[in-house]
Amino acid sequence: MSEHASNIAYLTICLITCVIACWKGLAALRDPTPTLVLITTTFVCCVAVYLTAAPVGYRALGEAVGQPSFATLPVYIGILTCFAHLHLLALLWNPRLRQTPGKVRRTITAWSTAYVAAAVVMAVAFCSADLSGPADPLKFNTNFAHDPLILLFLTIFLTMLTCGTLSAWRHCHKMTLDDPTLQHAVRAIGVANLFYFAYAVCNAPAILCAALGSHALDTVGVLGSSFGATGALIASYGLSGAAVSAWLKEWRDIRALQPLWELVVAGVDHELAFSEHSARSHRLGWNAGFNLHRRVIEILDGIRALRRWGSQAPVEAVHALHARDFQSNDGKCLPPHEIEAIATAAALCFASERLQAARQAASSAGRPGRLTPPEQEAAPIPGENTPAADERARLLRVAQALHHPLVTAALHACTQGTEPAMP
Repeated sequence: MSEHASNIAYLTICLITCVIACWKGLAALRDPTPTLVLITTTFVCCVAVYLTAAPVGYRALGEAVGQPSFATLPVYIGILTCFAHLHLLALLWNPRLRQTPGKVRRTITAWSTAYVAAAVVMAVAFCSADLSGPADPLKFNTNFAHDPLILLFLTIFLTMLTCGTLSAWRHCHKMTLDDPTLQHAVRAIGVANLFYFAYAVCNAPAILCAALGSHALDTVGVLGSSFGATGALIASYGLSGAAVSAWLKEWRDIRALQPLWELVVAGVDHELAFSEHSARSHRLGWNAGFNLHRRVIEILDGIRALRRWGSQAPVEAVHALHARDFQSNDGKCLPPHEIEAIATAAALCFASERLQAARQAASSAGRPGRLTPPEQEAAPIPGENTPAADERARLLRVAQALHHPLVTAALHACTQGTEPAMP
């Protein structure tokens, strides 16, 4: 990899990790869990590493301190810190280790001590070495391998890198999680550690040959940086891919709930909305989780307000139609949760039509203001006893069922006062 290509690759990775670091940092401020803080600091460290490792940054730092090769020290210590963070995350995520908290603490303490000790010895060896001469950001390992102190510096670095990445890969490879998205993320981090190990595999023989006086494998050592950059991109995907997928799914759910929100909130009482911008909140903002929870709460409040105008008739019509006429394409009855969603959608549409009719009648009679619901007792809305954790999924099914043929048929039957029949 040439210096020009390295500048482009490293600065691109720096930009990507900087964006993710800011995003994770905001999430950590809202929910400062140990794993989220570790992920945030990993990306912050990665930004510093690739900004300094890029030849343009490497040379600028060397000129600033008056030592052309000085940037190697913060870069390698930073790389070791990033690997340490990934390793500790793999230990914290391992469900089998979490079953024995004492073992987790001892394991994390032992590895943390090893990483800190390695960083201290590396710093002492580096600062004690003779680093006079021009700097080559991509060939430092082989250009200075003849110096015993630099050889010690590189040996400790590659040893810790090899042990840490292989241990993290082993934990990620054996880890089994219930969430398939998180499982995929852990697998990606495991693959990233294999690419980091490939960096060590490429550099170890190149450094050994250079220490013995041969520079025949210098290009192999430079190739190792390509594996390191690839590993960084894969690790970034692993540490953020699951969160991005969840974030996108939350925004898709917000958009999917919009028709139901329009029916039971905007069509009932605008004061039920969190703010006057609620109707378009699905298009703006980064905190999708908050907006989705707010949307669910607003819809549930709207359903409770609309309940006074409800009737059992559309629910009974839906069940009668399904029992008599309606079958899915494969000839089987619809599942209970889908029937419940259709019945709920029919009940809400019917209640909304009643409310709108009452408003029009009051407006025509010159009596706008508070409306009086029908005298009969309010009918229960299907699914009212759904656990809070399942409300999001239930409301999504209801929103999807608003234009179902059964809903149309049930509303037609209730409006015309006829036998339920498909249109």
